[in-house]
Amino acid sequence: MARNKHPERTRARILDVAKRLFLTKGYDGTTMQDIVDSLGDLSKGAVYYHFKSKEAILDALGEEDQSRHDPTAINDTGLTGLDKLREAFRRSAADNEHMRLMNMAYPAMHDPKLLAANLKVWRTQVADMFETMIREGVADGSIDTAYPREAAELLALLTNYWLAPTFYPATADELHHRVEALAAVCTGLGVPILDEDLIETVSRGYAALI
Repeated sequence: MARNKHPERTRARILDVAKRLFLTKGYDGTTMQDIVDSLGDLSKGAVYYHFKSKEAILDALGEEDQSRHDPTAINDTGLTGLDKLREAFRRSAADNEHMRLMNMAYPAMHDPKLLAANLKVWRTQVADMFETMIREGVADGSIDTAYPREAAELLALLTNYWLAPTFYPATADELHHRVEALAAVCTGLGVPILDEDLIETVSRGYAALI
């Protein structure tokens, strides 16, 4: 068998095809065989070499998506720390593909082990990203808070768990009210990320998950 000289390209192809199928047929409606068939020139064994299951593919897509929405990757030097946080939230909530991938991933978290793993990521990696922006805002004067780490951890947990209707079922109106409550909490901590426009954008983004 010929050796694959570019495994990273093969992996990327598998992810691209799987994401297209997940978004068109739905995660539950897509099988590993569908992915193999759509690739055309790869055997099932070759696909399983890179990903042991459909769940592993979804996890990889989630990691890729998270990296794409890393708020610390917003490099516009004309923006304050607060502006960057707002822009990160706006991009994430307005990105339909991102929200649909989140919606596919959430049901799997009814598995306690998977939920625990994600809670750890939200508490560490995601909170770290938010804290970087908050501390930048403190340094440039756009944010005035004595709780940069605590605010970052609350944002990471509440936006990834509490706002998700998979975990906390809600109507669109109830979600809007919930986002307003989050805005009040953030403002109370001295991190006024969610202005009126952003409250509307974030509410619409999460309402699409209902």
